[in-house]
Parts: sequence; structure tokens; C-alpha cells
Amino acid sequence: MRKAKYYYNTNTLRYEKIETPLRVKFLRVFGFVASALVTAGLIAYLAFQFIGSPKEKILELQNKEIREEYVALAEQLQRMEQQMKELEKRDNEVYRAIFEATPIPDSARAQELATQLEIAKVEKLDSRELVSSITRTIDNLLTRIQAQQSSYQEVAQLVKDKEKLLAHTPAIQPVSNKNLNRIASGFGYRIDPIYKTTKLHAGLDFTAPQGTPIYATANGTIETAGNTGDGYGRHVIINHGYGYKTLYAHMVRVKARAGQPVKRGEVIGWVGSTGKSTGPHCHYEVIKNGKPIDPIYFFYNDLTPAQFDRILKQAAASNQSLD
Repeated sequence: MRKAKYYYNTNTLRYEKIETPLRVKFLRVFGFVASALVTAGLIAYLAFQFIGSPKEKILELQNKEIREEYVALAEQLQRMEQQMKELEKRDNEVYRAIFEATPIPDSARAQELATQLEIAKVEKLDSRELVSSITRTIDNLLTRIQAQQSSYQEVAQLVKDKEKLLAHTPAIQPVSNKNLNRIASGFGYRIDPIYKTTKLHAGLDFTAPQGTPIYATANGTIETAGNTGDGYGRHVIINHGYGYKTLYAHMVRVKARAGQPVKRGEVIGWVGSTGKSTGPHCHYEVIKNGKPIDPIYFFYNDLTPAQFDRILKQAAASNQSLD
């Protein structure tokens, strides 16, 4: 039991029991509780200030993991950027150079990316700056990838166009010439067999027995087929596009018809001696943008360098043409 306390009352000259009022008791309890709460609050504040709460520690660990992941992501993005630079360089200096296409300027691909982020710099960034930095880098890289995809699509189209151009460019001899002995007269000024004067011979004369097949030297469309009274006799003109045309003259018979599409190597007629001709042969011309050019430089598909050198010397000989 709680001990009772007494005090000496000088008025009554007696010891009287001390009675504590309820109000005083309540104030004492309230003061104790308030002091305890304040003390606990101070202790918690000091502890959280210098030690950190469990939640803060968890957040700090998560933040550290995020920063480490960001550093790894930044390194990966840098490797991707290096690969993109290599692809862009190869695109400009190799693929587009092959097809003689204009290189794409860097400004058309994307703005210059920031240099590699150093770890010390990364450590100073807050979460928003980290997210913003990653977003800018990825957006920039995506823009460059899209530009590169468009460039490769353009290069692919250039490949198709180049294949089509090559297929429509004269590249073989118009008659079979395995022994390389059928070129009788070359391109240039030659003696005319009829008028005995020197004049431009605008093609090559291939001697061959009458009835020898004559082949289209490239893909194209028959523009003229027959005798038009211009000295070529029965002849064929093929329009290959890209400014190229070829002419095959003095045929004994024409197989092709005007408007007909033909492929390289397809028979279009047979050797003869119609028109202004002194013997069976095929007069062959290559015309570029309306002007005749030396056909000797358009046999690269069926001749080796040594064979080409041989017929080049044959065509260069000054002699009399056959037409």
C-alpha cells in the first residue's frame, strides 16, 4: 500500500494527512506524458537525422541500385551509339559511294549526342535528371535509327535501280564471236565502200554467214523493226531506256516487232546484206542520248581483259567498212 503522508498544522496544532487534489494529480500525469512525448520526439528526430529510418535505408538502397543500373544502361547506349556511327559511316562512305548517291549529312540524322556520362557526374544527378537524360539519349538514338532505316530503304531502291540499269545497258556482242575474228570494221572514220570517201562509221561491222542469229545486247523495247529506206536495210532499233539505244542493220530477216519487249540474248533477227551493204554482216551501233558512241566498250559481260584487248586492236585498224 502507498504510504500516507502527514504534515503539522500550526493552526490546529495537530498532524494532518496530506490529500492531493484530483486536479493536481491530472496535471502531474499530463506533465509526465507530455515530457515523455517530447523526449521521445527529440530522440527520434536525432536518430532519423544521423542514423536514418528503415524506410529511408530501403529507399537509399533502391536509389543506389537504380544509379548502378543507369550507369550500365549508359554504357550500353554508348556501345549502341558507336555501332550507329559505324553504320552511318559505312552508309555514307561505302553503300552510297558505290551508287554515287549523295551522303546524308549528320544534321539530317539527328543532333549530336552528348559525350559519355561519367560516373561522377551520374552520382550528382537526381531521379528526374536521370530519367530526362536517359529519355533524351534514347530519343536521339531512335531518331538516328529511323533515319538510317530510311537511308537503307533508299540504298535498297538504288540497288534495284542499278540492277535495272545494268540489265538495260548494252553488255554483249550482237553475234556469236567466240573466236574473236568477226570484227571487220570499227567505230570512227573509215573508207566508204560505195563512195570511196572517208566518213564516220558510227558502229562496228561483224562479218558472219547469212542467217547467223543476231541477239539483243540488253533489255529494252523494240522501237523500229523493218526497212525504212535509210541505207540500213532490214534493221532493228531497241530503246533500252536510260538514254541508251542500239541499232542492228542489214538483216536478211527480222524476227522482232515494234513495241515488243526483249531481253538480253534474245534473237531479234538474222545476218544478211540488205540495204547499203557489200556483204553479209551485222552493222551494230550504240547510241547514248542521241549520239553514237563506240560499241567496243560495251562487251564487258562476255569478254576477258585479254580478249577485250584483242578486239580493241582489231576495231582500231584503219580499213574499209562494209556499209
